[in-house]
Amino acid sequence: MVLQEPVGAPSLSTAAGGAGDAVAEVRLSRLRWAVLLLFSSYSLCNAFQWIQYGSISNVFVNFYDVSTFAIDWLSMSYMLVYIPLLFPVAWLLDKRGLRIIALAGSALNAMGAWVKLGSLKPHLFPVTVLGQVICGLAQVFILGMPSRIASVWFGSHEVSTACSIAVFGNQLGIAAGFLIPPVLIPNVDDVEKLAHHISIMFFMTAGVASALFILVIIVFKEKPPNPPSQAQASIQSRPTAEYSYVQSILRLLRNANFLLLMVTYGLNVGCFYALSTLLNRMVIHHYPGEEVNAGRIGLTIILSGMAGALISGIWLDKTKTYKQTTLAVYLMSLVGMIVYTFTLSLGHLWVVFVTAGLLGFFMTGYLPLGFEFAAELTYPESEGTSSGLLNVSAQIFGIAFTIGQGQIMDHFGTMAGNLLLCSVLFLGTVMTVFIRADLRRQQANLEHEQTKVLPEAYTNPIVLEESQL
Repeated sequence: MVLQEPVGAPSLSTAAGGAGDAVAEVRLSRLRWAVLLLFSSYSLCNAFQWIQYGSISNVFVNFYDVSTFAIDWLSMSYMLVYIPLLFPVAWLLDKRGLRIIALAGSALNAMGAWVKLGSLKPHLFPVTVLGQVICGLAQVFILGMPSRIASVWFGSHEVSTACSIAVFGNQLGIAAGFLIPPVLIPNVDDVEKLAHHISIMFFMTAGVASALFILVIIVFKEKPPNPPSQAQASIQSRPTAEYSYVQSILRLLRNANFLLLMVTYGLNVGCFYALSTLLNRMVIHHYPGEEVNAGRIGLTIILSGMAGALISGIWLDKTKTYKQTTLAVYLMSLVGMIVYTFTLSLGHLWVVFVTAGLLGFFMTGYLPLGFEFAAELTYPESEGTSSGLLNVSAQIFGIAFTIGQGQIMDHFGTMAGNLLLCSVLFLGTVMTVFIRADLRRQQANLEHEQTKVLPEAYTNPIVLEESQL
């Protein structure tokens, strides 16, 4: 899609009372899909490293001779590292752009993977913690990127779909983290044999992460030659002096609708983090010896959630019904969690697969919806800043819910722990009702379309006059 202002028409900045500088021609770049695929790939690798311990937590508990809580912290370290580093990285994203953030994220991801190769002895648990913390640092440079990449590289009619695909990489990595470790690493007592299987997984991960870092250096560009949408053109034409990062954050924190979304997003995604971290413990408790199927249940949650995210993204691009779609998906996440809670202990694994798939379709499918709704509510603020605040909320709630649910499961059983998540999702659903659909980005694109009508109205009479002469 190419949008170009008519010859002789006033520019958007002139119509808005600006200095009269012409807004750049709007055009889509073919490179946008390569950039999106590459980001999704290294995001996948990073997410795989997040859940690779939790999906077979009982195996790593035996190998390193540590508590289940220590293994849970390998997952929570990602969340903990993110919270204090959000604002510095978001500032860097605004000041230096996408490419430097992509290089840092992919480099740290590869570095953490290689460090883990030094932890293949039972007494080297601190080394694997260090590797995981480095990968957690990489995540800070990854989580806030989907909506920013979608806005900078994609047109207004495909931006929600692009954001969903960008989130896909992370979700697919979690799916691989549930599927691959139980297959590669059997639950055996021989420590040397176990170390050999763990080394295969770590070597594969480090190789893939390094290859992706090299591709980022070669392929990943800062931005396309032309802005892909009028909303993005308006942002790029804004003088740098007009933008203040601190003022941007303060404006976001004064936006009541965004604050509501930030809390509800954190509640939903925090539940997802807790469920993913503790899934192996839940399934093994009711179905002993089913480590592989526990991973497959996690895979089912993620794959069904990816389908939900894609459908939601396409639906949003066609209908722009952000509030209604977000509320419907949130409500169905609650329904899915209730059904999963009361069917987990029935003794039939196929039932758990079905209910977990239903839960994942909506709970995991909610992730890109939150990013896109935030971008609409906060335009023209940076998508990296709004996404980062959403993710900080998710990390804080994720740590609280993982610790809380883990303790409840240890003392009162898995059903009590899952009922905690049900109550949290109920609260989030009620709060979502009160978010007002103030779609500022859509309004900016609509106003530009309306400004194109005026130049055409002036052009036609002139042509008629000349033909009469």
